[in-house]
Amino acid sequence: MAHNLFFVSARAAALLALGCLGACSAPSSGPAAGTGSGTATDSSGNAAPTAPADSPLQVVAQFREPQIVGVAVLPDGRVFGDFPRWDNNPVAPIAEIGPGNTLRPYPDAEWCKWDETVRNEPQKHWICPQSVYADPSGMLWVLDPASPGIKGTVPGGPKLVKIDPATNKVVQNIAVPASVAPTRSYLNDVRVDPEAQYAYITESGIGSLVVIDLKTGKSRQLLARHKSMLGDTTLNIKADGKLLVDPTGKQGQFNADGIALSHDRQYLYWKPLTSYALYRIKTEALRNPALSEAQLVAQIEDLGKVPACDGMILDAQNNLYLTAFEDHSIKRRTPAGNIETVVQDPRLEWPDTFAFSADGRTLYVTNSAIHKTPTWSQGVGQQDQPYHIFKMAVGK
Repeated sequence: MAHNLFFVSARAAALLALGCLGACSAPSSGPAAGTGSGTATDSSGNAAPTAPADSPLQVVAQFREPQIVGVAVLPDGRVFGDFPRWDNNPVAPIAEIGPGNTLRPYPDAEWCKWDETVRNEPQKHWICPQSVYADPSGMLWVLDPASPGIKGTVPGGPKLVKIDPATNKVVQNIAVPASVAPTRSYLNDVRVDPEAQYAYITESGIGSLVVIDLKTGKSRQLLARHKSMLGDTTLNIKADGKLLVDPTGKQGQFNADGIALSHDRQYLYWKPLTSYALYRIKTEALRNPALSEAQLVAQIEDLGKVPACDGMILDAQNNLYLTAFEDHSIKRRTPAGNIETVVQDPRLEWPDTFAFSADGRTLYVTNSAIHKTPTWSQGVGQQDQPYHIFKMAVGK
């Protein structure tokens, strides 16, 4: 979130930069690779996780490569995926998912192209799109932090783009300036209020919120380095029972990441990934440029402890769903603050991003296995299992 990356130490970023220049040079285009019969194994020799007999999760699509992060579902049922340029160079970093796990570059192949021939047009191409989101009016939005391999933003590249699915055409292209998205920033996940005409973004590199007035295209960076935006370095948060450790041996710190907008669009929720704290604020405060930093901080509500998670989403009853990657589950925080386990399934290897069907009765979720990438498994990739889009019935 969708969805959903992290702050990387300067040394780790340098290593990533060196590695990604090679890794990202070769296109990765095998949408259905490895989806045939047989038993998959990971690189440690362990059998791939299988579905429990009572699991409500149904496979919508699966991919050996590239790595999927985000998912969006339109009112007509069309499904879109987001495949950022982290460790490889997907042909379709934003794609419409078709039958048989096919990926159609979206909105077209030219937008999905990023190589030396288009380096002078960073505003017209997906560089490293991190989030794809369908707003309540049925418009599709793509958030591009423009930081391939998380090695630093490409000048002029960070952007929020609106696409009309009826025509498959870009209808708004908002550049996020370097004053808001500097080199070490990473625009992570987005929620859009089409009535108020505002977008709200978590930014993970520095740790901040970004608010965009969609009428003017003006962006503001808010609450930069505030404690509610930063991962907690005192916690030993794990995935598959292992600490998240980068190639330098440094334990990962994941800043502001998960984000959710209430159905009445009155509240914005967020949390840092390596943290158990959940926060919210009234959106009217975020839209008010007259408020000082201190006045804004005074309106932040600490909602207490929740599981470590990546993506979040609210249903119409204000239940907050959480991608609880520490124990392969989806959790739900009720309006009363109680935490429930919705499903626990070993196939949820780093559940990442949520989307609801138009009627709110079906919940979609991706698994991105971030903890098995070379960056967060001490330089050795562990992922040799399909990435998935799952769905499950959740009622209404």
